[in-house]
Amino acid sequence: MKEFDITIVGLGPAGGTLANLLAMHGFSILILDKEKSFYPLPRAVHFDDEIMRVFQTIGITKDFLKYTIINKGTKFVNSKQKVILDWPRPKKITDNGWYPSYRFHQPDLEKQLRKKLKSYKKVFIEQNANVVKITNSKNNVNIKYVNSNNNKIFYIKSKYLVGCDGANSITRTQMKTRMDNLGFTQKWAVVDLILKKNKKNLPDRTIQYSNPKQPATYCRNVGRRRRWEFAIKKDLNDKMVLSENYIWNFLKPWIKKSEAILERKTIYTFKSAIARKWRKGRIFIAGDAAHLMPPFMGQGMCAGIRDASNLAWKIASCLRIKHNEAILNSYQSERSLNVKEYIETTMRMGEFVNAVESIQITKNISSNDQGVKSMQSIKPKLGKGLGQLKDKNRGKIFPQFKLKNKKNLDDYFSKKGIIILSSGIRAKNIKNCSLLKVKNLKSISAYLKNINSKAILVRPDRFILGSANSGKQISSLIKKNSFILR
Repeated sequence: MKEFDITIVGLGPAGGTLANLLAMHGFSILILDKEKSFYPLPRAVHFDDEIMRVFQTIGITKDFLKYTIINKGTKFVNSKQKVILDWPRPKKITDNGWYPSYRFHQPDLEKQLRKKLKSYKKVFIEQNANVVKITNSKNNVNIKYVNSNNNKIFYIKSKYLVGCDGANSITRTQMKTRMDNLGFTQKWAVVDLILKKNKKNLPDRTIQYSNPKQPATYCRNVGRRRRWEFAIKKDLNDKMVLSENYIWNFLKPWIKKSEAILERKTIYTFKSAIARKWRKGRIFIAGDAAHLMPPFMGQGMCAGIRDASNLAWKIASCLRIKHNEAILNSYQSERSLNVKEYIETTMRMGEFVNAVESIQITKNISSNDQGVKSMQSIKPKLGKGLGQLKDKNRGKIFPQFKLKNKKNLDDYFSKKGIIILSSGIRAKNIKNCSLLKVKNLKSISAYLKNINSKAILVRPDRFILGSANSGKQISSLIKKNSFILR
C-alpha cells in the first residue's frame, strides 16, 4: 500500500493551489481527480490582488499574467439603463502589490498550476480517480478509489487528506457533515461567447442589470470572450432556456448570432451555504466543498484559494516539526467568519441585482455629486483562531512592501513567517528565523507607526498574528508561536 504525506481530492484552482503551496516544502503529495483532464471551458473569470499574491508565492505570476486583463469594475443599472451603483476598480497597485481586480480564463490558470506541479518530483496526479471511501485512523487517512477508465481499485494511506472536490464533495459526504443554507437560492443561465471580431458597443466592464422583469449580468472577459448570465423565470424549463433560439433571442439587445461563437451554455443554481464542519480528524474540506456563494462579487474561487493559503502552512507545520495539531482547528474558525462576510455581501448584491434597490450592500458606500452610489471592496479580517483577539492588528493582511533591493516582500520571504522589528527593538528567540529590521525602510516604519506598533509577527500566509511595543512583548509572542517561523 502506497503512503503519502498529503492527499488532495480535486484539481481545480483550490486543489491546485493547495498542492503547490505544500509541494514547496518537499512533501509527498497525491492528487486524485475524477476528470480525465482539466475542464477546457470557462468557469471562474475573476480574482483579486490578494489571490494574485498567493500565485506570486507559488511562482506562476510571470507566465500567468499574460493571460489576464485588469478588471475595470462593475456598474449596476436599473431597467431604464440608469446607473444606480458604481463599483470602480482603479488601475492602481494596492497594498498587496498587485492591481485590485483581474479577469482570466480558468483553463489558463489550471494549466499554469499543473505545469508548476510537474516540476516537483514528489507530486503525483491520478486522473479518472473516483474516491469511494475515506476513513480516519490514529496516524493516517485510509483512502479507497477506483480508476473509472479501467475499474481498478486502489488503497492508499496519507497523513492528511483535503477535499477540494466541489459543491457535490464526496469528501464532505464521507465526513458526514451538512451544509447550512444561508438563504439565497436562485437558478440562473450562464452563456459564454467568443466574439468573431471586437464590438465597440459592448461595455468594457461588468454590468449588473437590476431589472425586476429580467435580472442579468454582462462580463467583459479576456480576449474576445464575453459572458452573459440571467435569472431563469419560474415558468421556464431548463431545456427551453438552453435552446439556441432562446439564448440568441435573449442576447439580441447586445449581439447577433453571426457576430460570435457560442462556447458554453449551462444552468447553475446559485446558492449561499457553509459546511458545519471543515475538519474531521485528519480529513479537511476546502473551496466549494466547504462553502458556496452566488457569483455577483466574483469571490467563489477566491474563497477557495484563501482556504488553501490558510490551511497549507498549518499542515506543513504539523508535518515538519510535529507541532500540536490543535493549530489545525484554527483553520475553520479563521476562515468561516471571513468567507461568511463575503457570502452575506454577495447575497445582498444578488438581492440588489434582483431590483431591491434600497438594499444596503456594504458599509463601504458613498454618493457622488450626481447622487450615484459608489461601493468599495471589502477586506474581512480572519475569524478567531491563532493569536489574541484583543490585538486590533491580529487577522489583518500585512501589506507587500518594496524592500531595499527593490524586491517585493513575498519574493524575499516565501515559505516562512516574518518577524518585523522597528529600530531600537531587540528580541529573543530569533535564531534561524526570518527577520526584517525596518531601519531605512520608510514605508514599513510609517505603517508600524500607523498601527501603533513597534514589532509584528507575520504568518506564512501574510496575515498578522500579533503586534507588540517592546522587545519583551515580541519575544514572548515569538516563543509562543515559534512554529510559524521555522
